[in-house]
Amino acid sequence: MSKEVQVVSNILKANDLLSEELRREFKSKNVYVINFMGSPGAGKTSILENLIKELKDKVKMAVIEGDLYTSKDAERIEKQGIPVIQINTCGGCHLDSTMIKQLLGNFPLDGLELLIIENVGNLVCPASYDLGEEIRMVALSVTEGDDKPIKYPAMFQRAKVVVINKIDLIEQTNFSIEQALGDIKTINPGLEAFTLSCRTGQGVSELAQYLLEQINKKKELAEGTPEAFPGIDNAQDAS
Repeated sequence: MSKEVQVVSNILKANDLLSEELRREFKSKNVYVINFMGSPGAGKTSILENLIKELKDKVKMAVIEGDLYTSKDAERIEKQGIPVIQINTCGGCHLDSTMIKQLLGNFPLDGLELLIIENVGNLVCPASYDLGEEIRMVALSVTEGDDKPIKYPAMFQRAKVVVINKIDLIEQTNFSIEQALGDIKTINPGLEAFTLSCRTGQGVSELAQYLLEQINKKKELAEGTPEAFPGIDNAQDAS
């Protein structure tokens, strides 16, 4: 038994070492990186599509899509007019830092300001694998049930943002936002929570604005208070 535990420990240690190398590389290029996780059907790709519409004219962004076998999600993102590259894990239940490192040679970071990595749909394995990200963002659909945070706490412990998605369907479920948020705050008191509907657009601008603010903070730290990206409302007014 101890030998098996040691093997698992070695795998995670190797991943963490490479993830720190990736983090240094992202920092040197001043790229804000989001590891976007959630279960299958939580609506991660739909959330991404909505965020891209809000953000692509304000920041230079790209997406890495992780999936078991198909490229369907990457094809959806490609239609939004931003760079996207697909990683197929061929049955693997998560992305790891080796996969990210291998593709960066064909995915130049120069000039990028935001990179979103959509991880494989899974509430267990991705939580253990650092990808060198700035923050982790987790999608939770009301159709999944409000007990997911307490049943899969590791996913939420290291996250910075949780997006409660498909809020337009809440009347057709027994999902309690109060219960879910209560459990989430018990697990991770500092986590930022957003409620969102991809169908109606509710909450999309608020989430996009929050991400813009985080990117601005990173730029200010790196460059010393440069001109900030415009806010969502101001940018729309200016156009």
